[in-house]
Amino acid sequence: MNILPCENINEYQHVAAHFTTRDGGISQSPYGTLNLAFHVGDRKEDVVENHRLLGKELNYNPHKLIHMRQIHSDIVTVVDSTMNFESPPQCDALITNCADVPLMVMSADCTPILIYDPINHAIGAVHAGRAGALNSILPKTLHAMKKHFETSLENVQIVLGPAIHGCCYEINEDIANEVKEKGYENALLYQKKKVYLDVNTILYLQLCAIGIPSRCIVRESPCTSCRREDYFSYRADHQHTGRIAGVIVLRSLPA
Repeated sequence: MNILPCENINEYQHVAAHFTTRDGGISQSPYGTLNLAFHVGDRKEDVVENHRLLGKELNYNPHKLIHMRQIHSDIVTVVDSTMNFESPPQCDALITNCADVPLMVMSADCTPILIYDPINHAIGAVHAGRAGALNSILPKTLHAMKKHFETSLENVQIVLGPAIHGCCYEINEDIANEVKEKGYENALLYQKKKVYLDVNTILYLQLCAIGIPSRCIVRESPCTSCRREDYFSYRADHQHTGRIAGVIVLRSLPA
C-alpha cells in the first residue's frame, strides 16, 4: 500500500497523518484499487474492505473513522465520540480533539487538507475545491478550531494534499471573473488563450491573510491530473473514478 506521510505533522508523537494513493486496495477498474468513496459507483463490499485494509495499515479502528458527505460547502462539523462511520455528516470540514477518532477527507482533484494543533491537541480534515476555497472553508475551519479548542493560528500545522494544479485545471471566463472579484487574481494562469486556476494558491493566500506562518504550511504536493497513474482525477479520468483520502488521528496522551 503506497501511503504518503505528512512529515511536519508526524514528527509529533501523539498524532498520525497520511494521504492515500490509488494503490493498495481491491476495487476493480475504473476504481482500481484503493477507492474509499461509496458514492462513485464502486461495489460497497470492496469499499468496505478498502477501509478495513487502510485501518490496518495505519493502525486505527475503521468503525471509529468519521468521513463526510462532501457538498462543496463552508460547513464545519465538530466531531465527538458519539459519531460513527455509518452516519457521515454532510459538510466539508471536520474538527475534533477526541483521541482515537480518525478524520477523513476524500478527493479526486479537490484539495484534501489535514490540520494539527500541537498545543491543544486538536485536528481537522478539510475538503476544498474551487467553490469551497472561494467560500473560505479553510479559514472558517481554523476559526472553528480556535473557537472550540483555543487553537493558536501561529502554531498550527497544515498540509495541502495531492490535488489538481494550475497546469491542468482549465476554467472559463465566468469563473475567472469570480476569482478576480474575490481578490485572487494571482491564482489565475493564462496560456495560449486559455485560463487555468490553481486552487492551492487561493488556499495559501487565505492562510497567510489570517496569520498562519509560511513555515507551518506544506503545499508541495503532486498534481492529481498529471499523475493520474498514482491518484484519482475527476477531470483526467473523465468523471468516472474513485477517491483518495487524507486521514488524521490523535493518539491518547499519557495520563
